[in-house]
Amino acid sequence: MISYIIPALIVLLLVYALFKRTNIFTAFIDGAADSLPLLKTILPCLATMLIAISVFRSSGALDYLISLLSPVFSPLGLDPKLLPLILLRPFSGSAAVAITTDLMAAEGADSLVGYTAGVLMGASETIFYTLALYFGSIGIKKTRFTLPVALIASLIAVITGIWFSKLLFPF
Repeated sequence: MISYIIPALIVLLLVYALFKRTNIFTAFIDGAADSLPLLKTILPCLATMLIAISVFRSSGALDYLISLLSPVFSPLGLDPKLLPLILLRPFSGSAAVAITTDLMAAEGADSLVGYTAGVLMGASETIFYTLALYFGSIGIKKTRFTLPVALIASLIAVITGIWFSKLLFPF
């Protein structure tokens, strides 16, 4: 039933456009053309962030940071293999998906690490990507409380995600 919602909305939109005698192709092209200035403002923010993440991972800085943090988080019950996901998820969804895929391939999707990685992917958001995209697109430079609150929410998501994974999937 739910799989028919998007196609039904598209058909409804097309019927409405035909009823209003709107040239659908022209309206689509005009909308795409109107988005180009927005792309011009968003693209530099996104490119900069993606390049910085790539340099961070390629330089070995991520591995070094994980080696520093592992002794701190291991006694708390956090598997050090999850640290790259926890550290990169707020920055890049695609990097987080790649890390999750690697974890599930190495550890197994039905392992505690695999379950926890899946829960963390669903429980958290790409904070910096979202801020760069949405705030950058409308020109907001001062985010006020958005970043601290989003980081606190992400921390809570990580803590509760790990806790629920251990509670619901005991191994």
